[in-house]
Amino acid sequence: MKLNVYATPDCAADKDLKDKIVVVIDVLRATSTILAALINGCKEIIPAVEIEEVINMSKNYEKDSFLLCGERNIQGIDGFHLSNSPLEYTAEQVADKTLLLTTTNGTRAIKRAVDAKEVILCSMTNVDAAAEHIAAQQEDTVFICAGTDGQFSMDDVVTAGAVINRLKNKVENPSLGDLAVVAEAMYRANAHDLHTLLKDSLHYKRMMEAGLEEDIRYCLTLNAAPVVGIFRDGVIKIRDKFQN
Repeated sequence: MKLNVYATPDCAADKDLKDKIVVVIDVLRATSTILAALINGCKEIIPAVEIEEVINMSKNYEKDSFLLCGERNIQGIDGFHLSNSPLEYTAEQVADKTLLLTTTNGTRAIKRAVDAKEVILCSMTNVDAAAEHIAAQQEDTVFICAGTDGQFSMDDVVTAGAVINRLKNKVENPSLGDLAVVAEAMYRANAHDLHTLLKDSLHYKRMMEAGLEEDIRYCLTLNAAPVVGIFRDGVIKIRDKFQN
C-alpha cells in the first residue's frame, strides 16, 4: 500500500487521485464539523464551493428539511442557519436534516476529489475509525490537506500523520511518500501536546484571535466523532448509510 500526502489540493494532479482512496482533511474546521453533524444524526451533507451554489440548491428542498451552513474566512455567512463551528451541529439542530455546506477551504478540497475511487472525510475526531477503514481497503491512499487560502497548513498535515501512524501498525510494510514520512514523524513527536505544536501556526492563531478556542479544542480531540464519513455522488453520509 502506497501512502502519499499532498499539502494542498492544488499540489495533486488529477492522475494522482484517480482510482485511489482519497482522504480529505480540514481539521480546523470543515471535516471536523461534517463528522460532528454525521454523528449527531443529520440525513446527509452536500458540499458546495460557492455561496450562490448553496442558495440555488436550497430551492429544491422543502422548508424545514434543510439547513444552510458554512463560513467565509472563519466568519458565518449572513442568512445561513449555521456557521462552521462543530459545536453548533448538535442533534437538536441537525437530526434528519440535509445540510447544504460551503466553506473557504474544506468543501473546495472535497469537490477536488471527484475522480477518486472513494473519498473519506477525516479529522483528529475520527482518526481511529478512518485508519481502520483505510487498512481494510488495502488500496493506495492519498491524503489531501485542505490548507489555508491555498497555502500549507500544519494542522491538516499532522492529522494525516496521525492516521499514517496508526496505519503503520495495521498494514504490512506501507510505502510512504516524503511528506507522509514527515507528517507521521511530526505527529509521533507531538501526539502528547498538539496544541503546543500548532499554537504558532497561521490558522490556529487566526481562530484563537476570533475567540474560537473551544472549536479548536473539539477539533483536536481524538475520536470525538468515531464514524467514517464518505463523499459519493455529490453527497456525504456515514459509510453504512450508503446503499451498496
